[in-house]
Amino acid sequence: MGPRTNLIFIMSDDHAAHAIGAYGSKINHTPQMDRIAAEGMRLDAVYCTNSVCSPSRATILTGTYSHVNGVSSIWTEIDYRVPTFVDVLAEHTDYQTAIFGKWHLGEDKASEPRNFDEWVVLPGQGDYIDPEMIDENGRRVVEGYATDIITDLAIDFIDRRDPERPFMMMVHHKAPHRPWIPDPKHADLYADGDIPEPATLFDDHATRSDAIKGVHMTLADDMGSEDLKQEVPGHLRGPENRAARVSWKYQIYMRDYLQTVQSIDDNIGRLLDHLDATHLAENTLVVYTSDQGFFLGDHGWFDKRLMFDESLQMPMLMRWPAEIAPQSTCEAIITNVDFAATFLDVCGLDATEVLPTQQGRSFRPLLRGESPDDWPDAAYYRYWEHDDPIHHAPGHYGVVTSEYKLIHYYGAGLGVPGASEKIYPGEWELYDRRADPAELTNVYDDPAYAAIRAGLEARLHELQKQYRDEPYRGETTPHPEWGPYDHELMARIEAYVAQINESS
Repeated sequence: MGPRTNLIFIMSDDHAAHAIGAYGSKINHTPQMDRIAAEGMRLDAVYCTNSVCSPSRATILTGTYSHVNGVSSIWTEIDYRVPTFVDVLAEHTDYQTAIFGKWHLGEDKASEPRNFDEWVVLPGQGDYIDPEMIDENGRRVVEGYATDIITDLAIDFIDRRDPERPFMMMVHHKAPHRPWIPDPKHADLYADGDIPEPATLFDDHATRSDAIKGVHMTLADDMGSEDLKQEVPGHLRGPENRAARVSWKYQIYMRDYLQTVQSIDDNIGRLLDHLDATHLAENTLVVYTSDQGFFLGDHGWFDKRLMFDESLQMPMLMRWPAEIAPQSTCEAIITNVDFAATFLDVCGLDATEVLPTQQGRSFRPLLRGESPDDWPDAAYYRYWEHDDPIHHAPGHYGVVTSEYKLIHYYGAGLGVPGASEKIYPGEWELYDRRADPAELTNVYDDPAYAAIRAGLEARLHELQKQYRDEPYRGETTPHPEWGPYDHELMARIEAYVAQINESS
């Protein structure tokens, strides 16, 4: 048997696929990410199952949906009620394991990284400049820029590892998460104010549900001075100046966002070069992804959470010379629930035997260019954080196929002006992804789509049954980890909102 495969899993935070050259970006250049795609595979239909940071991370580790692992919001912490694929590696293999960078699954002892041989992580969201970092010995401030520091730790681990044993390393960047503070050396990039605007920047949302019309994610009215790092000039305020204000904010937002992305790209290059220099490239699987997508002015929004493609899609680029053909692509539907099973497969284990709690499936055959006849043709999504007082995104679930997307908005109705849980009846949206790739026109009530709508509703119920999730049924719907009377959690949320309000 030849040498076993090393695995390096690089993940950023809030990096949209459409800000990567390999995915056709019109706003920036990412030569090192593109290098992974050119030397390996670009996966085009990888979807997040709950588009929020902590839930995605818990899903990746456990291979389960939020209602199983209990991490359904940024307010919840991993409690290891279900095992992780790292636990399995520690129990069944001699893989050396490490994680460096963003954790965002809790800061107390009970929710620290578990079963990693080495770990150094940022507390909470972490800082860009001179960040505080945590390891098994406590907290310390590390001077420098976070993206550089995290890569330094990764390279140092490679150099110090036992060369006789394989390794699995997670390199988790804070960037490009808010507040988008770039490395000073990138301060002049994209600074001329002519970053192309998305075609949907001024989407009027005419056919969308009331729930969506009420979300607090608009560049026009919800992106504040804490994000822009300056006040909106007087001549851009007021409803009559909305369009000019949106364009002005977009340029500032994108400049800062793309500058932080550039640092990730630079550091991916450092890591790839180091693998080449140490003769590890041939038998190391390098994965680049983000914990979810992000709205880059698309539909007039920023942030994520919603089931539209810009938020739903996770970029994924994979290089493994021993098994993946260069310049290959994959259009099969994959979710982050599938990552754990795939990583275990690459490390020589069958997830169905060693991680029976996981709900995913290894997509390693897809990496070899195979097309299994029984590969899933749809993905299930559920966003739970509908009590979020900041963005007011409604609770919703839905199903996405290569051709259509069906979404059901339910619950407290915080996104609907004047609505409450008792009077909000719920709303549906249906998008024809082939005829309307920008997802601008809701055709749920169009008689021409009646049969398609019925089929998708049936498919949605099948997926909920398959994953043992329950449809919304009002106040009796079980929440993964907290309910409306969890006073301690609500106090934490209120304190956080107060802090945000003070800073703005």
